[in-house]
Amino acid sequence: MALRQIREVGDELLRKRSREVEVVDDKIRELLQDMYETMKAAKDGVGLAAPQIGVLKRLIVIDLSEEGDKIYKLVNPVIVKSKGEQVCREGCLSVPGLLGDVTRPKEVWVEALDEFGKKIKIKASDMLAVVLSHEIDHLDGILFIDKATEIFDDKEEEE
Repeated sequence: MALRQIREVGDELLRKRSREVEVVDDKIRELLQDMYETMKAAKDGVGLAAPQIGVLKRLIVIDLSEEGDKIYKLVNPVIVKSKGEQVCREGCLSVPGLLGDVTRPKEVWVEALDEFGKKIKIKASDMLAVVLSHEIDHLDGILFIDKATEIFDDKEEEE
């Protein structure tokens, strides 16, 4: 497995729509693992989409757990239903130094394939709903700064 370079805002690849994965094979599993390791190596990373490492495939990884025991490695994720609203202060590994207030669904229902090609459904709320929405946006070339109502320097947050 390998750590990958994270693309940053200004890289035109981050603005492109990713392609669906046709076959979930060992190469896809290796890519998902590389994404996971890259995300964990980054400061405060809880989610990563394939375009962020320069790969235009509909793949995301998420880990909100302290122990790394609730990892999501999703292929072709789609939000099929959402409900409610919440405002969350978001950051992004591809937009270093900035945070923004973004309105996201309070709950989302996501359908995807897991890393073995098995269809799965996830009902998520609160922070997991935010992260799923954020990462799925990346697959369509959308960054949180496109949706933020206010943007802050992350150093202001530390004071």
